[in-house]
This record gives sequence, C-alpha cells and structure tokens, in this order.
Amino acid sequence: MLESLINPKRAEKGPWKMLFIGMLYAWVSLGLVKFFFSNDPILIQYSGMIVVTFCVMFSLPFMYFIIKQEEVEDEHVEGFFHVWKIHKNAIYAFMWLFLGFIIAFSFFNIVWQDSNLLNAQVETYCAINSPGNIDACVKSAGFPAGNPGVTGNLTSTGRFLSILQNNVSVMILTLIFSLFFGAGAIFVLAWNASVISAAIGIFTGYEKMAIPLGLARYMIHGFPEIAAYFITALAGGILGLSIVKNGLKNIKSLRVLENVAILLCIALVILVFAAAVEVYFTPIIFH
Repeated sequence: MLESLINPKRAEKGPWKMLFIGMLYAWVSLGLVKFFFSNDPILIQYSGMIVVTFCVMFSLPFMYFIIKQEEVEDEHVEGFFHVWKIHKNAIYAFMWLFLGFIIAFSFFNIVWQDSNLLNAQVETYCAINSPGNIDACVKSAGFPAGNPGVTGNLTSTGRFLSILQNNVSVMILTLIFSLFFGAGAIFVLAWNASVISAAIGIFTGYEKMAIPLGLARYMIHGFPEIAAYFITALAGGILGLSIVKNGLKNIKSLRVLENVAILLCIALVILVFAAAVEVYFTPIIFH
C-alpha cells in the first residue's frame, strides 16, 4: 500500500528519500483525479480539493508516526540547540516531502494541460493576487494564457505586513489542526504545496521548459515559509500527544511545552524572514 511505502525511522536517517515519495504521492493523486473523475460533471468541479485529499490520505501514516516518535524524544531534552538537534531530521524529511509535492504537482499540471486539476488552487491564487477581479484573473490564468499579473497599489511595507499577517494566520491554523487533529496539519501543508504549484504554472505560462524558473521564483521565499509551517505542525502534534499521554501537570508535559514554545519562536522568525524575502528580494530577480 502506498501510504506504508516508507518507514519513518529510515526517512529520518535519509530525509532526501522523501522527495521521491512526495513526487509519487502527488503524481498518483493527480492521476487518480484525471483518469477517474474527469468525466464526472459534479466531482470535476471539486478536483482541486480531491487531489489534496488523496495526497493527505497517502501522507497521514508517515506524518503520524514521525510526530509520535518525536514526542517521545522531546520528553528528555530541553534548550534551543538540543530541541533543534533532535527534531531537525524530521523537519528535513517533511521539507523534502513537500518539495516532492510541488515538483510533481507543477510538472504534471503543466504536462497534462488540464485546467480542472488544480481549479480551486488557481482561484485561491487569484483571490490573493487579484482580489478585485477574481473572475477575470481565473479566466486569464487558463491554458495557455500565462501570468495574469497582480493588481493592487499596496506599498512594499503594506504588502510585507499583509503577507506576514496571512502567513501567521496559516501558522495559527496549522497549529490548531496539529494540536487537535495530530497529523491532520498535513492538509494545510499539502494545500499550500498545490497552490504554489498552480502559481508556478501560471507564472511559467504552462511551458514545461520554464518549470525550473517557476520553482526558483516561488521556492526562494516559499521553502523557508513552508519550513515554518512544518515546524509549527510538529510542535502542535508533539504537544497534543504529550497532553493525551502525560496530562497537563506532568513534568514531562511541562518540558515538552517549553520545547514547543522554542519551536514556535523559530517558526515565527522564519516567517518574518520569508515575508521580507518575498517582498524585498524576489521581485528584484523576477521583475
């Protein structure tokens, strides 16, 4: 079974392997929607969400076992550097998985040239970048129209604050999902991967040869941004498991709570950095 394809312990020892697992999960998710739902007049309207749902289903066992394993280790350490040392391999594994999602989503979305595959993601892109004219943006973002552009007259500072506010909101949502639903935070992360992939398709004009350029355009700031979300998901999942396992007053839970606070602070600093890169650095390269 695909969801049991990788052993979490092996993944932590070789995090890069998750790149290929992520690519496989994303490819199969897109393929299932394209070849089994494309002729259904009702379900095809929700294909973007179904793609993410399949991706989440494949990823949940890995996410759950990693979080469970990290919670056990978290009970015995404290301090910034020790916390980072025991969790860094898990975070790297998540990041490689996420990159695999983006590469496969972007590649097959462009190769198959099916505007329905990531339809909800295109609408989300337009809601963020052209909030005053979403319908026209969606129409111009279709195959093979290319980049519909960005509307709005925010200053750089205003855009920075807007992006940071949005990112912090996603961080809070990820924390809530992971705290109450454990590995359920993978939904937020898989959704963000698919939205970035839709944006890459639009930016490249759906040209296969331009995929590396599109990846560079969005991953310069997207990679640290998503790293912050994965750190948050890990923190919330660890805290939730610790509370269920040890209660609130146990010394182990207090140590875990302290370590979770450290992880969240790291995530917040990374989000500020990512927002600054997106506003002040990326436009200089991709103007």
